[in-house]
Formats: sequence, C-alpha cells, structure tokens
Amino acid sequence: MRELGADLFEPRTLMDSDFSPTRTSGSSADSDFGFAFNDRNFSDRVLKIEIIPDLPDTKSDGDGCITLAEWARNRKRRREEIKKENVAEVIGQSAEQVLNLNVPDVEETLAYDNQDEEVVAMIEESAADGGLNLNEQEEAALMELLNFMYSNTLSSTTPTALLDVLMAADKFEVVSCMRYCSRLLRNLPMTSESALLYLELPSTVLMAEAVQPLTDAAKQFLAGRYKDMSKFQDEVLNLPLAGIEAVLASDDLQVASEDAVYDFVLKWARIQYPRLEERRDVLGTRLVRLIRFAFMTCRKLRKVLTCNDFDHDVASKVVLDALFFKGETPYRQRALALEEANAPYRRLVERSYKYRPVKVVEFDLPRQQCVVYLDLKRDECTHLFPAGRVYSQAFHLGGQGFFLSAHCNMDQQSSFHCFGLFLGMQEKGSVSFAVDYEFAARSKPTDEFVSKYKGNYTFTGGKAVGYRNLFGVPWEAFMAEDSPFFINSILHLRAELTIRQ
Repeated sequence: MRELGADLFEPRTLMDSDFSPTRTSGSSADSDFGFAFNDRNFSDRVLKIEIIPDLPDTKSDGDGCITLAEWARNRKRRREEIKKENVAEVIGQSAEQVLNLNVPDVEETLAYDNQDEEVVAMIEESAADGGLNLNEQEEAALMELLNFMYSNTLSSTTPTALLDVLMAADKFEVVSCMRYCSRLLRNLPMTSESALLYLELPSTVLMAEAVQPLTDAAKQFLAGRYKDMSKFQDEVLNLPLAGIEAVLASDDLQVASEDAVYDFVLKWARIQYPRLEERRDVLGTRLVRLIRFAFMTCRKLRKVLTCNDFDHDVASKVVLDALFFKGETPYRQRALALEEANAPYRRLVERSYKYRPVKVVEFDLPRQQCVVYLDLKRDECTHLFPAGRVYSQAFHLGGQGFFLSAHCNMDQQSSFHCFGLFLGMQEKGSVSFAVDYEFAARSKPTDEFVSKYKGNYTFTGGKAVGYRNLFGVPWEAFMAEDSPFFINSILHLRAELTIRQ
C-alpha cells in the first residue's frame, strides 16, 4: 500500500530536499534524469493518454476541471451559482472527483514494458467516441509534470502555467511537484486577483498540505491589503467568500470597533446572498466564527438577538458566550485568550480597534447610574506621548451616548507632560444633561480602585470634561517601570456616572 502523502510517481528520494529552480552540484546532479526525458535513445514506446468524460450522474460543479483555463472560465459562474445552491454542497466536494484517469499500478506499467512494438493506451477507450484527446493546455501541463519527474525542474514561469501544472500534479498525486509549484508561485509578485485565484482553487487542491503555504501567503496578502477596510470598502464588499474570510480572520484589522465589523459582515452578506436561507447558512457556518462578539457592545449584542439574518439558536449561543466572557475577571479573560492563541479562529483576541472596548454596569434604581471600566495596555499609553489620545467605545446613560478619552497633554502650567482622562457626550441635538461623575484607578500595593477626581457637569452635545493630570505626576513617573498604576502592564480605569436629580 502506498504511503500516505508520498508521490504516486517519484523517480528519486532527493526530489523534496531542495526546490531551488537552479541545479546545484553534488548529489542533486547525480539524481537528474532530464537527459533521458522524451529521448528515443532511452525508450521505444509511445505514451498515449486519453480522458474519459464524466458519466452524466457524476457531473462535477467545476472542481473536477483539469486545466486552469477551464476552471477560471467557470469561476465567475460558480460564484453566482453559490447564491442559488446550498453552500455546503459547493464546498464539500468529494475527493473521488479529482482522479478520473484509471492509471495502472506500478506493476502493470512495468508489465507493459515487456510487450512488443505496440502503442500503450493507459485507459480503455470510450465506447462512444474513443475518448477525448488532451487539448494543448492540458498536454503542456502534463508534459511539464513528466519533465519534473525526470529533472526536478519546470520551464513554466507564469502563474497560469504553474497553476495548470499544480492541478495536474494534484490529479496524479505528485506531491513533490505540488510543493515545487507552490513555492514558485509564492515567489512571484502577489496581487489581489492572484491571491483570490489561489484561495478559490478546487477544494481538493486547497486541502492538500503541499498547497497550504501558498494559501497562507494569499490570506496574509489580502489581510494586509485590506487591513483598513474603510479605505477599500467597495472592493471588500465585492470580495468572494474566501476573500472576506481572509480579511476578517486578521487580528490587525483596523476598525472603529467590533460593532463595525458586525455591521460590515451583514452588509456584505446581504449583497452577496440576497436569499435569506442562503445568507443564514453562510453567516451561521462560515462567518459567525470570524466576528468577535466578546468585544461588541451590549447594545449591539441585543440587536444580534433580534437580527433575522442569523438563525435564532446561533444568535443566542454567540451572545451568551460573549456575555459570559465579559463577566470574567481580566486575568481569566487573558487566560482564555491565550488558550486559543494558536486556534484557526481567534474569537477572544482584541483587534486594533479605534475605540477601546469598555465594560459597563447599569443601574436604574435608586438613581440612573452606570459604572464604566476601561483598561489600557502599557504599549497603548506609550504611544500617546507626546500629544496623543485614545477613545473608548460609546456607552449610554439616560438615553444619551457618552465616551471616555485618555490623553497625554501638558499640565495647566505647561511645565511637563502628564496623563489626563476626560468624559464626553456624543453629539445629539441641543439636549442638556447634568451628571455627577467620578474617576478612579487601580493602584499598588492593594490593587484596589482609588478615587482620583470627582466633579459634576451639565453636558451639551459634543462637550467633554475631565482632569488634565489624573495621577498628579509627570509623564515619566507615570510610565516608569515601578509605576504603581500599571498592574501586569495594564492600566485599570473606572468612571462612575450618575444623573443629577
């Protein structure tokens, strides 16, 4: 029985050791049989290869294409058909569709060598028309594959030709050639178009371990190009499913908040899958695992529960999981995030949000009040110097939206930089809002919250109030290694807001 993952045709054991396109001296040269390739001095047999068409009841949807040209022509059509067919049927292709050629076992091939001057046919002829001959592109890919098996090199250099050879190598299970093609393609300049081609190869090719470095590189390219989705919104909205998955899986996605990611995913899904049943299936099986619900606001999570685009059971589960995570202690949250550090879907890792997530506890009685917790990493504070600021996500009290902002600014006498914290009300008409507020921060050695500033203010839209030097020390002392305000490199801030009667 052939070893799993080994080549069906592998003339030597040194093929996989070095995939450099240029030949090196030494043992690799000794294993080069390119001189014998297609040379009548070393063979008196003619190899004839024919293709038997699929039976009517086994017709594939495109993943069974042999050449890149045929597959690429069907690509756009398939992306439209996915809106009309069940997504699982499109994705779950059978591996049996890949190899339609009845290639003889090695023993049978050797037996043919002992026959007289007869042309060897590797397949029985079709009863209808004697089989379909290879077209030029198929023949070129197969000849390149045979050439590689002799010489461990390829003459093809263009992405199209290399992809043809890659799929031919997959069909005949020449793993070493698949790895070689994958490496050559990775070394070519990547574009959005080529990256999408690599991610939309037939599913059986994508599942091959030899192709994983190529698809990983394609995903990284797309994630880097569309890191700031707001700059390429139209392009991202037109990405196919494989492309949007690559973008959303990135930790470095630069977005305002995870609420914005959720809204964007819904917009994309409604455009790409206008039928509700298909949209629910794609959202529930493919995209729900790429939305980091744990970092969405509670107001948005409530909307998830009533969103018709999600199956109710799916929505209930992701919201419940998110709320449980929000209720954990910061230490436990970090531990849970570390547990999934190497997982394919990092649901509990924060992205590069423009607005920092907050925890909010709301009270209606005896007075309307909310307690807001904002954690900042030491690195985030470092980047605030000398005049930066970072904003929190919005939170609500009495129907009005508020936010916190942390600043590095000069103290009132402009003698040194210091850390400031401010409370602002979002623009919303000309409503006046009177609020009592208190700022506090955890501090060593007790690690308890210590009140730093109290005040009251009557807000109007767009106004903010706060304290320019929250800790009463210069910036250097605030950021020092022995600073009492950073606990495990985290600055823990708290704001309490109460509506004045």
